[in-house]
Amino acid sequence: MNDARTRILSRLRAAPPSAVPDLPEWDPPVYEQAARLARFRTMFEAMKAEVHDVDAATWPQRLRTLLDNRGVRALLHGDGSPVATQLAAAWSGDENAPELVAYDRVVEDFKEELVHRIDAGITWASAGIAETGSVVLWPTAREPRLMSLLPPIHIALVDESTIHDTLADLMAAQGWALRMPTNVVVVSGPSKTADIEQTLAFGVHGPKELIVLVIRKAASAG
Repeated sequence: MNDARTRILSRLRAAPPSAVPDLPEWDPPVYEQAARLARFRTMFEAMKAEVHDVDAATWPQRLRTLLDNRGVRALLHGDGSPVATQLAAAWSGDENAPELVAYDRVVEDFKEELVHRIDAGITWASAGIAETGSVVLWPTAREPRLMSLLPPIHIALVDESTIHDTLADLMAAQGWALRMPTNVVVVSGPSKTADIEQTLAFGVHGPKELIVLVIRKAASAG
């Protein structure tokens, strides 16, 4: 085995270097604000996700309606997240509101609840990408990756001002080269997979639904 490995590596080292192909020309798309948001919505909806425009002050009420329509009884949030603070204030005194459950334990102590009791998880997105219809998550200790992976419904909050035209535009604007996180997740819809015939099936190995709430400066219909 070692002799075969040595021969293969020797041949690779002795092979003449090949020319690096020229990169294809690419003009990244540039969208005006209205077109950027329209593209963001269109691409998400093409992948069976929902996008709703919401107001910064009243989005908990809009979320409540969306969750009620789905029968959600337990909503997972990051431990100490400002999202939870706003939801708790908005839903205070409402006995029929979904239970707010903090991700405040290690997964070994939380697994049973995560898998069998939590109906939905809500996370902040660090940014959005219009070209592909995506939100970008930077999981942290307070908002671990499992929050957007295990619950049947994932709700992602994204600020309108953080939606960029392309991934390259986003990486440059946020200075990823200087502060690349250990884990970046780009989400473009509910979980999906394809068989050998390339037929897409949704919700097979992750969230069955993705709801994106775009927090805008002024409320508008979503």
